[in-house]
Amino acid sequence: MEKRWVVELSQEEREQLEQLINKGKVAGHKIKHAHMLLKADEGEHGPSWPDTRIAEAYNVSESTVRNLRKRLVEKGFEAALEREKQTNYRTKLDGEAEAKLIAIACSQPPEGYSRWSVRLLADRLVELEIVDAVSHMTVQRVMKKNKLKPWLKKQWCIPEASGEFVARMEDVLDVYQRPHDPKRPLVCLDETNRQLTRETRPSITAKPNQPERIDYEYKRNGVVNLFMMFAPLEAKRHVYVSNQRARVDFAACIKELVDVHYPEADRIVLVMDNLNTHSVGSLYEAFEPAEAKRLADKLEIHYTPKHGSWLNMAEIEIGVLSRQALSGYVSTKEEMIARVAAWQAARNAERSTVNWQFTTQDARVRLKRLYPVI
Repeated sequence: MEKRWVVELSQEEREQLEQLINKGKVAGHKIKHAHMLLKADEGEHGPSWPDTRIAEAYNVSESTVRNLRKRLVEKGFEAALEREKQTNYRTKLDGEAEAKLIAIACSQPPEGYSRWSVRLLADRLVELEIVDAVSHMTVQRVMKKNKLKPWLKKQWCIPEASGEFVARMEDVLDVYQRPHDPKRPLVCLDETNRQLTRETRPSITAKPNQPERIDYEYKRNGVVNLFMMFAPLEAKRHVYVSNQRARVDFAACIKELVDVHYPEADRIVLVMDNLNTHSVGSLYEAFEPAEAKRLADKLEIHYTPKHGSWLNMAEIEIGVLSRQALSGYVSTKEEMIARVAAWQAARNAERSTVNWQFTTQDARVRLKRLYPVI
């Protein structure tokens, strides 16, 4: 990225700064700024120190060095030596102004903007002549007090009230209330994909007062699909890693579930969402009819409603996997398999599970708005 506000001092300016430093009877901040400007000088006689080195040498932040360069370029030599003046309005919003601010924050942002920011809100208050002047910090305090964050959006599956939705919801909730039966184990299945990424430059390990530093540039190395098979009553999970999320991959996952993990079960009670590949038909596209029928007969399938994937406990377990094991770069499928296997073994050993408490009776009270009106 091209550097802005480049410091290039003339020989006369360097001599002036050096004289200021040698005087001694000058404010400490001026001497410090003079030292920093001399080190930042990229002219003919300057050492051209980077901001990181200057910040470390003079115990300041990199933003302080950057702002110093900016003041020199935009405001001149004398302004750079002085402390940056703070303009912080202490205007307090009265009840009426605060109510209008909240109303603006809950409205659509101006054309050309996707969201409100505290600075936009402060500007709008002045534009509408609600206040003469107000700082963005004052607006931020009001937002915090009222627990409003108009600059954030939460993506959510918003269901529509229908008999189909509540029928499938109550079916899944009733399944969750069944006691554990080794011959009919409950398994929640969900899937997600992860991009494989490879670092182009080695990361810098963490040190005291310095987090790990990872370069923002990376190389894409393909995608893998993760099938989460989670048995909450047994506190076990098994993750199947495939190259893609096609029907044959789903069928291979089901075969592993039936023949490897639960070969002694009479039937597997399977809870999953309505993804187009999650069907018995996928088994017939991957295997001979006799084998597909054998696998299908081992399954008792219960589908979550559309826009109701939160009812699938495997989705919760995928969230745990993502936070605990997949937050960093994973470069190859082999590395993904190894990392997931280690996480899976550790979590199974701890017997971690989901303590599901939401029942059909709870749904009829708390989600009454989703039930059709008779």
